[in-house]
Amino acid sequence: MAILDFFKRKATKTITKRNYAGANTGRLFSDFVTSSKSPDAEISTAIVTLRNRCRDLARNNEYAKRFVSLLKTNVVGESGVNIQVKARDSVNRFDNVGNSIVETAWANWGRLGNCTVDGKMSWLDAQRMFIESLARDGEVLIKKVRNYANKDGFALQFIEPDQLDDKYSTTLPDGNQIRMGVEVDKYGRPVAYHLLSAHPYDLQYVSAGNTQRIRVPADDIMHIFISERAGQSRGVPMMATAISSLKMLAGYREAELVAARVGASKMGFFTSPEGDGFTGDSMEDEYVPIMEAAPATFHQLPKGVDFKAFDPTHPPTAFADFEKAILRGIASGLGVSYNSLSNDLEGVSYSSIRQGTLEDRDQYKTLQQFMIQHFVEPIYREWLTMAMTKASINLPITRFDKFADATSFRPRGFNWVDPLKEINAAVVGLENGILSMQDVANQYGRDIEETFDQISREKEMAKQFGISFAFEPFGQKLPANPQVVNPQDDQVQEPAQARTEQVINLNPEFVVKSDPIELNLNLKQDDKPTRSRKITLVRGANGAVIGAESIEE
Repeated sequence: MAILDFFKRKATKTITKRNYAGANTGRLFSDFVTSSKSPDAEISTAIVTLRNRCRDLARNNEYAKRFVSLLKTNVVGESGVNIQVKARDSVNRFDNVGNSIVETAWANWGRLGNCTVDGKMSWLDAQRMFIESLARDGEVLIKKVRNYANKDGFALQFIEPDQLDDKYSTTLPDGNQIRMGVEVDKYGRPVAYHLLSAHPYDLQYVSAGNTQRIRVPADDIMHIFISERAGQSRGVPMMATAISSLKMLAGYREAELVAARVGASKMGFFTSPEGDGFTGDSMEDEYVPIMEAAPATFHQLPKGVDFKAFDPTHPPTAFADFEKAILRGIASGLGVSYNSLSNDLEGVSYSSIRQGTLEDRDQYKTLQQFMIQHFVEPIYREWLTMAMTKASINLPITRFDKFADATSFRPRGFNWVDPLKEINAAVVGLENGILSMQDVANQYGRDIEETFDQISREKEMAKQFGISFAFEPFGQKLPANPQVVNPQDDQVQEPAQARTEQVINLNPEFVVKSDPIELNLNLKQDDKPTRSRKITLVRGANGAVIGAESIEE
C-alpha cells in the first residue's frame, strides 16, 4: 500500500432500512419460524392432533366447555332456527293454506325420532350437534339418507370426521385429486368423499382390519366447515388458536392449587448437629423419621434437635390478575368476551357490559347465518323435495320453487339488558318510519304474522270469557263512538268500538259518554215520539270540555 493511500477518502458504507419491520431476521426474530405451505399441507399433519386436543379440552377444561355451551345457547337457543313460509297465490295474497301445510309438516319431521336415522335426536338436537361439532372438531359430516323409512322418506346421519380418511391423498387417472379423503375436480369442487366403513379408533367393537374405504358421491354428503384460506379441503377446530393458552393456564392453576394446599399444611424439618438424635413417631421409606402433629399439641424435642418451619405462601397476590390477563387472551382467540367466558361480572359497568354483549351478539349472529346457509336451508330444501315427491304433504312437486323460495329462516333473538329502553327505542323507530314491525319482531326471533295471529286469538278468547283488556296494542286510540245512557230504561247504545271516553253531565234526563266531538242523538222516552237533538260539546282555551249546547230538531 502506498503512503498516499492513507490520505484518500474512504468510501462510506450505505446503510439501508427494511421496508417492513415485521420482516426483520435479526436476533429478536430468530425463533419466529413460519411456513409457506398450502392450507391442506399444513392441515394434513396437524388435523388429528388438533381435533383430539380440542375434544380433550371440551371434556376436561371448564373454559373450553363454557365456550361450547355459549355457542349452543346463543347460536341455537331454546327453540333453534324456525321457518316462516310466505308463499303467495295467483292474486298475490298469502297462500295461508299451503303455507300452513308446509310449516306443520316440517315441524312434524323435526320431532324426536323422525329426522335422524338413529332415532335419538330431534331437529333441535341436530342443530346443537352441528354447532358443537363445528366448534370442537372444526367440521361437520352429515349423510343425507333419501327414501328412508319414515313418512317423508328423508333423514340425516351424523358421521364423525375421523371416518373421512385424512391419510388418503392421491391423484386419480381422470385428473381428480383426493385430499385427505375429499375428492375434488380441477376447480377444487368436491365430487365425492372417501369414508371409512367404521370409526378407525372404535377398537373395542370393530377390528382394526375390518374397516373399508367407501366412495360416497358429494350429493349425498354435507361437509361443512369454516374456510380460512382458499383451496382448504378440511376444517380446523374453532378452539385451535386457544389450545396452548388453555393448557398452560390449566397447568398453572393446578400448580398454584397444589402449592396452596402445601401452604395450608404447616410442615417443617428437624435438624441436629450430628444429623440424628430424633426418632419420630414412625419411619418413611424406612430411613426418614416423621412425626404426626395434632391440633393444639406440642412435642418435646431431644437435646440438640431444632425445628425449621417450611411455610410457603400461595397463591400469591398477583394470581388473580395474571389468570385474568391470560383469560382475556383466550377469550379473544375464541371470539367471545372475557366476561361471558369466565362468568366474571365483578367491576363491570353498564357501558362496558353493553359493549361486550353487543360484540358477542354480532359474533353469534354471524354464526347463525353461517348455520342457516350451510346447514338449515339445504336440509329444508332436501326435505321439501322428498316430502313432495313422496306425497306426504298435499302439494305437488311443481310448486317446490313457490314454497322453497318463499321461506324465511328465523334464528333465536336476543333480549336486551334494559328492556324498557329497548322497547322505547323500537317505538321511536316505528313512529319515524325507520323500522317496521317485522324488524322489531326479528330482534326477538319472531314473525309479525305470528304476532298478529296470536293477538287476534287472545282477543277472541277474552271475548268468549267476557274479559276486557286494560290495555290495547298498536298505539294511541282514536276518539270513541258515543254512548247514550237513558236513566229511565237504563239502556245503553253500544259504540262501534270500545275506546277511551269522557263523561259529560248535560241535565238530569240523560248522560252522554264521548270524546269532545259533535254528536247527533236520537232519544226515545216512554211512549213519546222520537225526538232528534243535536249536541255540540264546548271546549275551553286549553282544549278541555267545559260544557255542551243542545238544539232540539
